[in-house]
Amino acid sequence: MENTIKALKNRSFLKLLDYTPEEISALIEFASLLKQQKKAGIPHRICEGKQIALVFEKTSTRTRCAFEVAAHDLGMSTTYLDPDASQIGKKESIADTARVLGRMYDCIEYRGFGQEIVEELSAKSGVPVYNGLTNEFHPTQILADFLTIKEHFGTLEGINFVYMGDARYNMGNSLMVGCAKMGMNFTACAPEKYFPDKELVAKCREIAKETGATLTFETDPQKAVANAHVIYTDVWVSMGEPAEVWKERINDLLPYQVNETLMSNARKDTVFMHCLPAFHDLNTGVGKQVGEQFGLDALEVTDAVFESDASIVFDEAENRMHTIKAVIAATVGNF
Repeated sequence: MENTIKALKNRSFLKLLDYTPEEISALIEFASLLKQQKKAGIPHRICEGKQIALVFEKTSTRTRCAFEVAAHDLGMSTTYLDPDASQIGKKESIADTARVLGRMYDCIEYRGFGQEIVEELSAKSGVPVYNGLTNEFHPTQILADFLTIKEHFGTLEGINFVYMGDARYNMGNSLMVGCAKMGMNFTACAPEKYFPDKELVAKCREIAKETGATLTFETDPQKAVANAHVIYTDVWVSMGEPAEVWKERINDLLPYQVNETLMSNARKDTVFMHCLPAFHDLNTGVGKQVGEQFGLDALEVTDAVFESDASIVFDEAENRMHTIKAVIAATVGNF
């Protein structure tokens, strides 16, 4: 692991397609080590005195907190730029913003819109850039997911992973890529129009030939989960999408809700995962609004499943911080 981690110095982390299975495994192992050190109270200020800019064109609880705590544990200082605090793409081009931030900071995190933005930040800044979420990919979330699965099952290879719901965007894309890279058996379960982009599927099939992974696309929920180790879902309406898509998504995806009936058709040791936030009850503004408009008390997952013993969503949420810490330390750490 040590040599692989050291070889990541000055690399950006933009999408899992850029990383080999060995590099991904090393980051997960490194994250596990840093997690053990944090739990034991062992300091690991590997990035003492360095600075990170956190550029958030889309707000987030877990991603912001994970990056800030990880950076502080590593001895770094952070600057948080919310959607109103940066001129990126408005009064200043992406390229100009990148060149300014790259002269002031040792690394940059970006969470926002098109993948081309984070790619240009990386190309122009001269420092490592980390993708905290774009429309197309969410690689730091997948590292956390895979650390959580490995903690629970002891391995990633051969795990049967089922993603329920809209698999066309960042989570479906990134989980499919990650499973292909790590020799896992990925199933996307949804109506056909919600399957991932065919070009990306083709790339993942080529990767799977080398790793032993399988890719399956299924419209029947009960068939999809029959031998699942992991059942994963995400919100049905992505950040920034207009309100009018709610009715269509609910109509199309309600048969793919993760509920007790679905879980009962899987293995006895099946776990439930979700990248959060989740609409599992009416205790949020959006949840209450959806409940009033559509007469539902949950969307992509029921409260019974979310709060069950099979749910490992909060282990997963915590691991965002540990895996993000590993990425930062590997790419700008003082080794």
